[in-house]
Amino acid sequence: MFNRVAFVTGASRGIGRAISLTLCRAGFDIVVASPEIEKNEDVAEEIRACSGEATTINLDVTSPDSVKEAFAKTIKDKSRIDVLVNNAGVARDGLAVRMKLADWDLVMKINLQGAFLCAQAVLPGMMKSRWGRIINISSVVGQAGSAGQANYAASKAGLIGLTKALAQEMASRGITVNAIAPGYIATDMTAVLPEDVKQKILASVPLGRMGKPDDIANAVKFLASEDASYITGHVLAVNGGMYM
Repeated sequence: MFNRVAFVTGASRGIGRAISLTLCRAGFDIVVASPEIEKNEDVAEEIRACSGEATTINLDVTSPDSVKEAFAKTIKDKSRIDVLVNNAGVARDGLAVRMKLADWDLVMKINLQGAFLCAQAVLPGMMKSRWGRIINISSVVGQAGSAGQANYAASKAGLIGLTKALAQEMASRGITVNAIAPGYIATDMTAVLPEDVKQKILASVPLGRMGKPDDIANAVKFLASEDASYITGHVLAVNGGMYM
């Protein structure tokens, strides 16, 4: 019996770190991918400390060359990639009327184009083996919208569209493609929000608390497993009920 290989983007912190550790405990070999080389290694050491197998890769999803090189190296070293988790993401918030084109472009390049490039890189191998899981980390904002986040909302809504299109294209090859839409999760990205904004968001969550990175990681673990083999093109909301 072999361990399946999971490639996690944006794995150096927050949700990506939690996903990497959770999949490791579920028996996956993990490729920890992000441009934060030292933090990648910190996560890999945590994985190895719980007897897991981890490698690290320097990945800039805004660069097609970086994506191509990272996946080629991984496939050479590991022989395959069974699970891709497109988790890399960034926010550059601002009202649309004043939003800088550079902020629009960066968010779209990382959140949407980056996910497409990574999926494109893994699909040939998955098609050959007739098995694969692609899991895109979208957002409740991609479903419901959010004032001041036109770029982020558009990128995360685009991920949902990408998920559904790829799911239809790849179903006959035994590859499932799903999305997870997190709600208000305690991460570095939400930690910088002003306290009044945090409280306003929290008031919209029926379960009355922030989510944890592990809440998202557990959903990824399910979608990556054989238990989810008949689920594809689905958007799994993990949001405490803030959007239904």
